[in-house]
Amino acid sequence: MRLKNIARPALALALAALTALPAGAQSRDRGLAGAYLAARVASFHNDFSAAADYYTRALLRDRDNPALMENAILAFVGLKDFNAAVPIAREMTKNDVKSQIADLVIMADALKKHNYQTALDDLDAGRTVGPLVDGLVRAWSELAQGNMDGALAAFDAAAEETGLQAFGLYHKALAFAVAGNFEAADEIFSGRDAGPLRLTRRGAIAHVQVLSQLGRNEAALELLGLAFARELDPELAEMRGKLEAGEKVPFDLIRNGDDGLAEVFLSVANALRGETTDSYALLYSRTSEYLRPEGNTDAVLLSAELLDRMEQYTLSIRAYGAVPRSDGAYHAAMMGKAEAMHRAGQTEEATELLRDLAQSHGSNIGVNIALGDILRTQEQWEEASRAYDAAIALFEGDLQTHWVVYYARGITLERLDAWERAEADFRKALELRPNQPQVLNYLGYSYVEKGENLDEALDMIERAVAERPDSGHITDSLGWVLYRLGRYEEAVSHMERATELLPVDSIVNDHMGDVYWAVGRKLEAEFQWKRALSFGPEEAEAERIREKLKVGLDEVLENEGAEPLKVVNDEG
Repeated sequence: MRLKNIARPALALALAALTALPAGAQSRDRGLAGAYLAARVASFHNDFSAAADYYTRALLRDRDNPALMENAILAFVGLKDFNAAVPIAREMTKNDVKSQIADLVIMADALKKHNYQTALDDLDAGRTVGPLVDGLVRAWSELAQGNMDGALAAFDAAAEETGLQAFGLYHKALAFAVAGNFEAADEIFSGRDAGPLRLTRRGAIAHVQVLSQLGRNEAALELLGLAFARELDPELAEMRGKLEAGEKVPFDLIRNGDDGLAEVFLSVANALRGETTDSYALLYSRTSEYLRPEGNTDAVLLSAELLDRMEQYTLSIRAYGAVPRSDGAYHAAMMGKAEAMHRAGQTEEATELLRDLAQSHGSNIGVNIALGDILRTQEQWEEASRAYDAAIALFEGDLQTHWVVYYARGITLERLDAWERAEADFRKALELRPNQPQVLNYLGYSYVEKGENLDEALDMIERAVAERPDSGHITDSLGWVLYRLGRYEEAVSHMERATELLPVDSIVNDHMGDVYWAVGRKLEAEFQWKRALSFGPEEAEAERIREKLKVGLDEVLENEGAEPLKVVNDEG
């Protein structure tokens, strides 16, 4: 593998140090240093497969190195290979090495084998993963052994921890529901017991199921509408259909103590998402998957999402692909898989996957939007427009979130030269989100390019800049509309700001050149046009820039039949 430049100084120092050692030690330590450095680089890039390989090689030469052992565990857990991680964690414990990560893996191994008392004994002995995990694992382990009183006491103790009350109460409510005490579960979920809980997706589904078990389908439907204001996905739509038909929806989010233990790690992973490194959150989502390998789709999807964000596309694609077609979240998994494939450069395969998904799940709005989006990135405007048509046809009234679909379809229609329809979509998007900067900029810039509604275009773009002052493209639009209005001096500062924000953008630099030319700064204009050419503009754009460098902007405008700059200046 090729080491990045940042690693080369460290590598050079390590090799220099090795030359001072005896020949046998040099050979041994070169192997350790090479494996260690390669492992560090792999870890830096979240390449779990390579990291696991190189850390294993390093451990063969330095078996008791705590840092190597802990990093190897992280790599193996990232791969969901607990069989490889557990022996390393046990070796750390044998060597009296304190490691929260090793303790987590040993805890997971005990729970996986249903050795609940072993997990409790380890907690009593001081082996800890953290207050929240420790407390909730203690509670669910008691429940798994049939000790409901001990479990409830442990849930209460976990809820008393500062900042952890919501987690403790949520899991206590789940435990009541598992035990069939739906009245007590509802007391907690509804907030009558200790105040309202934050409405997460899983919490809302659990409460809906509890209400249905209590024969309160109307209340369950009301909660479903409150918690999921957008169009329902297939899983929730099926639940709504059963509730409307008067069926009793089973409580199956958590079925037993083992599921509850897996839920602990999923809860923590969700809490960590966005608050810490993705690799650390993955440690918990992978543990949840390990403890509940079937029916734990939310953990699978979270792991896949985290892997995608870490650019581990092969692992992400594999994780998304593990969700079976029979699962209510299958469409979400395939949309995530297609996105990961697209990021990995497998755009054709991703597009075909979404086309197939649109055939099997064509009544799902998100699927049609995803298909439209990937087709739009490939400039397949007609098919993209049809996909957005299918999505919009499924809308049940207007929601603010629909703006993005009208905006996306407006772009495809504008590229298809269906301007009146495109304009209507942009206007609809602004009706739903009046100050949405992307829409304001796109519509305003389109008016500028067409020479229409320039005063309104200026107002739109000024509002967009107010919303996104650090957007180079929007700032460029403001400078350009001022130029098109003949307000050249005003345009200069905005165009200069745009080139600061987007210094290597060919269009922005080309615009800067035109504005400089318009105010008589012709040498600077030529410099900007040459810069624009160096940034790889499209051929038609490049040809026009070369013509400006040859004869000047005034003659180019004259040859194009455009109004000359001096006339615009006179009118301004």
